[in-house]
Amino acid sequence: MMKTADLRQAYLSFFEERGHRIVPSSSLVPHNDPTLLFTNAGMNQFKDPLLGRSDPGYRRATSAQRCVRAGGKHNDLENVGYTARHHTFFEMMGNFSFGDYFKEETITWAWDFVTEVLALPAEKLWITVHPTDAEARELWEKKIGLPRDRVIDLEENFWTMGDTGPCGPCTELFYDHGPDVAGGPPGSPDEDGDRYIEFWNLVFPQFDRSADGELTPLPQPGVDTGMGLERMAAIMQGVHSNYEIDLFRNVLLAAGGFAGINDEAEILANASLRVIADHIRSSAFLIADGIVPGNEDRAYVLRRIIRRALRHGNKLNIKEPFFHKLVNVLADEMGEAYPELVANQAQVTEALRHEEERFGETLNQGMEILRGRIGELEDNTIPGELVFQLYDTYGFPADLTADVARERNLDVDMAGFEAAMEEQRSRGRAAASFSASLGQRISVGSKVDFLGYEATTGESGIEALFDMEGETVEQLSAGQQGVVVLEQTPFYAESGGQVGDVGTLSAAGVEFRVDDTQISGEQFMHIGEVIEGALESSTRLAADIDVGRRERIKRNHSATHLLHAALRSVLGSHVQQKGSLVNDEKLRFDFSHTQPVTVDELRRIEDMVNEQILLNSPVETALMSYDDALERGAMALFGEKYGDEVRVLSMGGDYSVELCGGTHVARTGDIGLLKVVAETGIAAGVRRIEAVSGQGALALIREQEAVLDGVATLVKSNRQEAVERVAAVLTENKSLSKALADAEQKLAASQGSDLAQAVEDIAGVSFIAAEVGGDNKAMMQTLDTLRSQFASSVIVLATLDGGRVGLVVGVSKDLNEKIKAPDIMAVVGPNVGAKGGGRPDLARAGGGDNPQGLADAFAAAREYVASTLS
Repeated sequence: MMKTADLRQAYLSFFEERGHRIVPSSSLVPHNDPTLLFTNAGMNQFKDPLLGRSDPGYRRATSAQRCVRAGGKHNDLENVGYTARHHTFFEMMGNFSFGDYFKEETITWAWDFVTEVLALPAEKLWITVHPTDAEARELWEKKIGLPRDRVIDLEENFWTMGDTGPCGPCTELFYDHGPDVAGGPPGSPDEDGDRYIEFWNLVFPQFDRSADGELTPLPQPGVDTGMGLERMAAIMQGVHSNYEIDLFRNVLLAAGGFAGINDEAEILANASLRVIADHIRSSAFLIADGIVPGNEDRAYVLRRIIRRALRHGNKLNIKEPFFHKLVNVLADEMGEAYPELVANQAQVTEALRHEEERFGETLNQGMEILRGRIGELEDNTIPGELVFQLYDTYGFPADLTADVARERNLDVDMAGFEAAMEEQRSRGRAAASFSASLGQRISVGSKVDFLGYEATTGESGIEALFDMEGETVEQLSAGQQGVVVLEQTPFYAESGGQVGDVGTLSAAGVEFRVDDTQISGEQFMHIGEVIEGALESSTRLAADIDVGRRERIKRNHSATHLLHAALRSVLGSHVQQKGSLVNDEKLRFDFSHTQPVTVDELRRIEDMVNEQILLNSPVETALMSYDDALERGAMALFGEKYGDEVRVLSMGGDYSVELCGGTHVARTGDIGLLKVVAETGIAAGVRRIEAVSGQGALALIREQEAVLDGVATLVKSNRQEAVERVAAVLTENKSLSKALADAEQKLAASQGSDLAQAVEDIAGVSFIAAEVGGDNKAMMQTLDTLRSQFASSVIVLATLDGGRVGLVVGVSKDLNEKIKAPDIMAVVGPNVGAKGGGRPDLARAGGGDNPQGLADAFAAAREYVASTLS
């Protein structure tokens, strides 16, 4: 039996011997194709050389590519666990030619590999080709020698990248498991059976399709092949399910152990364990590639995968956190082939542990609600409003609810769910800022000429004037608010986290105060109020921004870039920007990280930023193509839209290189100083740092010094000795608190001993009702003392604390079927004006304003207990 690891290496070695460069697997986050959610095929990283757009420096390549198909167009999530070959994570073996060899070599090598290296029987192999691909058919029949009836025409054997562009025929290899397995050859009515399994697709991009459908030969035809490693391993290991191969075995056994299942055959056949084994692979590798669970885009797909696995763990009655513990098993299985998994093993484990704990808090509650509502269904459809409630309140992705529905043969009202989601989105849009909504209503066809990178003042004609309803006007009068659009401006409009500039627009006898600057299309809106005169559309204006404010913003913005680089250096390359705010007072930076940043880490991050500030290196900008910027190492934000030409901002050489259209200092030394103010968590897997720079940092230091001086004064010390003095005061306080606690405990023991002598027997139950000394805490300690002395008991105690009556009722648990503490409290409390409640064995009440009623309260308790137990 060939192990999966040996199969992987055999494939790569075979093609390396034939002049192919072994190229490592690319990340699951595709950096060269913004249209893809995840890397989902081996050809993704070779897309540009295959299309002739770039030269990688070699003409032949081979790879073992990790892939994920979950979310978007390529989504296998709902089928995983229920079929033999669907996965969210899989490995694609491939060999590629960029204008070098073509069909003859590709087909010949494929046949040689499967029949000679893998030693598969030739009579077990079937082939499909496109009906128009006479060349491929001839090669299979004449060069390879296959009979004509084992080379099948399939119309679907044609690969396209889209409606237009590169395309071409493909030919596929199938393995026949034999007549004992149900199913027919490809193209037959029974092709969906498991007898004939497709395991290798050879794609030949050789045409360019025009809009009218015409196919023109490409000047450089290519080769793109893909062999599913797991499928091929199943064939080589003589099993019919991918989950039965060696690569899954130990992960499945470990997951089965958590579920208390020890029989290997039962484990391999369990659908929920299959889900868990598949999902730990995709979850671990996605996190290793820098994605953390969240609520948007790739992060949300990852969260859905994790939560689906946890739900199946819940279904198996696994009570303890288990999912993150499978990372070690997975690393043992796949770490040699993918060392990045081992390098990030601790981070992956921690991220999964955090997500598991977070979702575990609501999973049981959500499942209980879902089960209850399913039991109340009048038909076989789970309503959309319930799907939305589970998503919105308990974090259940809709497909998780659909997963449960599938197991119970129920339908899901997805249209109702989508309607509820759209209603929520509409509420969010309605709550958007007025300036943003104004920008949506205003439309100006021209493109702004932004002067603000070099200038803080300018002169310009008016492109358009608007009132605050977004209507075009010819004039704005004194005291009137409105929007001015200029032909050119030094004012920066809010974008990329940086707030818009403020300042003035003026002419002879006219002044317009700019309170905000926003973007509308490709123009900047100067939003504000006419302070003096009348502003007419024909007026030529002097534009002056608030320079001091802009300088503070620039310092904070540049400090944000240095902070981002420092975070990645100290915490790891998984750190990605999730949001930011840069204004004249502070900077705020949100980033992906699964746990609080420690004090030591924060200090190192702060030191690293300030070291860059002290170096006083130039802040450099350059315009280049998006691809060149990524090649330069620039950080780009997922979800951001970038044009063909981008602005690259670098500090400290290559210390920080990012795409950014904001305004910045000239040299890092201009920032002055950075001080971190706070570090908090704002969502699962997302942390936030707030900081100040320049004068703001100096003001913070002085504020902290003032606080230290105040503390020193209170403890009659100075700055240097204040901490030591405060520590002494706290030690003394702790000692006094302990002495007080000891006294209360002795009081409780003494009172308990005395009260034990006054116990009454009511129907075989020990009954005590009495007032005790001390506060409520002492009363509770006395109750505990008494309960430890009597196995079957009802105890009612009262205390006067600050003139108010406090009550406690304790009922031993063996009596809870007959009598409950809250019921006794309901009889006792009104006598002293106290209100409260509790659980069957313990009830408390406070605020009683009638101490004189205690005797009646105890009598009422005695009477109720006697009548209830008799």
